[in-house]
Amino acid sequence: MISVLVVDDQQLLRRGLRLLLGTEPGIEVVGEAADGQEALVMVERRRPDVVLADARMPGMDGLELVRALAGLDPPVTAVVLTTFDDEDIVRGAVGAGAAGFLLKDVTTDQLAEAIRAVARGGMVIDPRVARIAFGPEEVSSPDPLAILTRAERLVAERIARGLTNAEIAAELVIAEGTVKNHVINLLRKLGQRDRTGLALALYRALS
Repeated sequence: MISVLVVDDQQLLRRGLRLLLGTEPGIEVVGEAADGQEALVMVERRRPDVVLADARMPGMDGLELVRALAGLDPPVTAVVLTTFDDEDIVRGAVGAGAAGFLLKDVTTDQLAEAIRAVARGGMVIDPRVARIAFGPEEVSSPDPLAILTRAERLVAERIARGLTNAEIAAELVIAEGTVKNHVINLLRKLGQRDRTGLALALYRALS
């Protein structure tokens, strides 16, 4: 079971994340905090595996919190979940030691998969901010597919092999319309404009 501490200055958002993540297998929210200082106290008490924190909060903000968590012995894994994608915040979070950086419009599945990935020692950066975080040359360094859901990854693997939607649907025993929806999500998440570019990006990522 992966234990998670949710840190956000908005109580409604904290409670919402707690409820949503509570439906995900293998994940348990063990506490909430309204700012970085309160989060550090909760970390001492609850010893979470992952801290999920907003970037901007009154008092000790998310970036200061990430830096403090990275300095603990042992360090605590942190994921920044925010609405802000400007360069200072993205680079600041990664530079402070965040294992993940996600925008708040991610789905519950995407968020849960990211938490599982960082708990395993991986790094998850939303593809939409990867170039800001690492620069163009380094975008391929972290796993660009780590943010995908299991179903999306299965479809992605078959797109990389050149299968059509109908062939993917037949192989996975799902509706062709479902495959189409996954393709739309893959295009958005991986920042590709068409299926050809998507197939090429997936082939490179999976090779």
